[in-house]
Parts: sequence; C-alpha cells; structure tokens
Amino acid sequence: MYHLNSPNIRIREFHTSYLRSAIIPYLLADIGEGINECEIVQWFVKPGDQINEFEKICEVQSDKATVEITSRYSGVIKELHYQVGEMAKVGKPIVNIETESASEEPEESKPDKNITSQITIQLEPSTNAFSVNDKVLTLATPAVRRIAKEYKVDISEIKGTGKGARVTKDDVMNYIAKKTQSAGKHDMPSPPQYITTPEDKITPLSIIQKSMFKSMTRSLQIPHFGYGDEFILDNIIALRDMVNEYLAKSDKFSFKKITYMPILIKSFSIALQQFPILNASLMDVDSPDTAKLKYRSTHNIGVAMNTPGGLIVPNVKNVQTKSIYEIAADLQRLQEDGKRNAIPLSDMQEGTITLSNIGIIGGTHLSPVIFSQELCIVAIGKVQRLPRFESVKDDITGKIIEKVVAKHIMPVSFSADHRVIAGVTVARFSEAWKNLVENPTLMSVELR
Repeated sequence: MYHLNSPNIRIREFHTSYLRSAIIPYLLADIGEGINECEIVQWFVKPGDQINEFEKICEVQSDKATVEITSRYSGVIKELHYQVGEMAKVGKPIVNIETESASEEPEESKPDKNITSQITIQLEPSTNAFSVNDKVLTLATPAVRRIAKEYKVDISEIKGTGKGARVTKDDVMNYIAKKTQSAGKHDMPSPPQYITTPEDKITPLSIIQKSMFKSMTRSLQIPHFGYGDEFILDNIIALRDMVNEYLAKSDKFSFKKITYMPILIKSFSIALQQFPILNASLMDVDSPDTAKLKYRSTHNIGVAMNTPGGLIVPNVKNVQTKSIYEIAADLQRLQEDGKRNAIPLSDMQEGTITLSNIGIIGGTHLSPVIFSQELCIVAIGKVQRLPRFESVKDDITGKIIEKVVAKHIMPVSFSADHRVIAGVTVARFSEAWKNLVENPTLMSVELR
C-alpha cells in the first residue's frame, strides 16, 4: 500500500497557540522508478466525505501498475483536484483534507519545540477545484469503461455485481441486452463501426505509450548486436507432456498444466550462470573512463505480457533458486494480475534480462530492443512443425543415411549491448542454452 507525501509548509507569523484546524493539500507521492504522472482511474471519496487514516482515497494507474492511494490523515475531504481520466502529477496535490486540528500534521511539519513562541502553519489550497457528482465514483476497470464508452452507455447507471460493487464487463453487456429488449434494437446505439473516413484523428499518447516513447528513446542510444538461431523443441514437448500428466493427478499445485515457458525460463537461467555478463548492467556510461559493469547475482527474468492497459514487462524474481513448478506459479500469478491491470509495482522493478515470447501471437525472427538497464534481450518466435534432415542408421544395411523428419522448430532472436558484449559471447550462450533445451535431462545435473 502506498502513502502520499506530507504537504509543504510556510512559516508566516508568531502566535501563542496552534490553529484548531488545517486544510492540507494531499500530494501524490513518488510510486515508482521514473514515474512522474498517473491517470486517475476512480475516486473512493467526494467533497464533504469523512475519511479516516489508511482509508482509500483513489485508484491511479501508471505505465507500470495500478495503485490504490490511502490517507495519512483523518478529516473531511474538501476538494478533489482531478477528474477521472485526468493525469495527476507526482508531487502535486490530488485532494485537500481538512483535519480536526493542526496536530494531525506529521511530525516533520510541526514547529521546532525549542522555539518559545509557537508558529502558525499556513497551508495554501489549490485553486483548480471542480464539481463532483456520483458518476465519478462508479467502480470499474479502464477496460470495462472503454466497453461502456464504445456502446455509449452511462456507466453510472449500471449496478455493479463485482467485488465492492465494481461494474464488470458482464454487467455492461447485460445492461445493454436489457435496454435493447425494452427499447427496441434500433433505439440502442450500436458499437462503433471501424471504417475508413477522410478525416484524420489526433490523440495524445496513452500513459503506456509515453513510457514506451521514453524508454525506447533511451534504449536506441545503445549500439545493438543481433544474433539468431533455431532450437528444436521435441524433447521439451515430451517433458512438458509428462509434467502435465503428473499435474493433472496432483492436488499440490494451483494449476493443472504448464506451457513451455517455465522450462525455457529455467534452462535460460542455468545457461546464464556460465555467462554472467549478459545479466549485468552498465553504470556511469558518460565516459569509458568512468563506466563500470555491475554483475548481478539474481536472475530476475522479464517476460512481456499484453494486458488490457497495454504491453508491460514484469519479471520473475530469483529464477536461479526456483524450480520449474515455482516459476510456473509465478507466471500464473502475473498473468492473472495482468488481466486485471493489477500487477504489483515490485514485479515491474529490478529486472536483469528479458525473455520475450512473441510467438504466442505470431512471427518468427525479430529484432528486439534492449532495455536501458539491461545488456541483453531474447525474443522467441512461433513454434512450427517443419521438415529437417536427420542422420539415422538404416535397419537393413546398417549404414548411416539422411532422412527427412518433422521437427518442432522455435526461432530465437538475440539483441545485446555491443559496447561491452562481443558477438561470440552471445553465440556461445545461445549454444549452451540450446543444448539444455534440446536435451532437457541435462538440466538435472546443473541444478543446485
């Protein structure tokens, strides 16, 4: 849970007592690395409401996570500074709270006890107030709000059946169905038809797009080195099928099957132990004389996920110490949180290397872009069943012959920071990882 910063104060004049009340501009705190603005998703309060310490004020969404903001004070909400959908700046007021007395302020805001005369603390409220009605208090995720907007439905008229009276997608669709039945199909607005029109449309970047703009601008200052290969997955498929047979009969885990990814991530980490520079980061890069390499002991492997709010890259922490089952459990949790735009900020931070599976959508070889705090990124493409030559022994003659067989092929694309990583390092790492993927029983001898 995140709390906000204490207000700025200004000494004005001397008095013999503290004020009996104070209006405190409540500031949006720094909720993560590099985040300087958040979108207001929903308000839990309105002017005139009584609020207690630790109760929820609002929900905000950054490019990395959705966070509920709670109060550090008890008092009365006097003013909201933003409407739903507006961008709130970190360090600026989001609400004004009137406390019962000036003693509600945090210790660092109170006058020095060594001063004989007590000091009046003047707090300057913001002037950008706006009127608030019940419509902004409707609980719904951004994805549900988009659906309601497409069908031109007033979401405040819908009774939510989700947790805490939250409006769900089913609530919106059921509402539309009832309105259609009662008013006639032609009286209900249809969803927008996406047709080409001669008019251009200009829109500001979304918060996810802004983050991508900034991070990719930094990343493309890095000289990239590219490398590609193909891995045969037939043996991993056999291993996955065996694991899934076990999981189907077991009550030990919350999931009943796994994909290739937990196995690929674990084998990736094992191979990474031989090439720690790929897991490192560069520091003080302004000059080669000051630049340093930070070799990181943990393998926090990023995985790209497509969520309702956009593409994000959380990471599985400490892969080097986890089993395939534990990695699968982490991936399941991240996927479930991602569907709700609710991946915790801690899961977005401190990534060391990225393994992106674009193959679940399509495509084969790619040119992935390195994150500025990392030195290497790997993208895997679509697995295909393709013909390949294989040397086999003829049953009759005993001679070695070439035979065409079907294999499951996974294309793999690497990008590395060519300032400190040589192409041969990437090639050797690829061969080490490929050997584990194509012979997964070798992983057992590498486990600690």
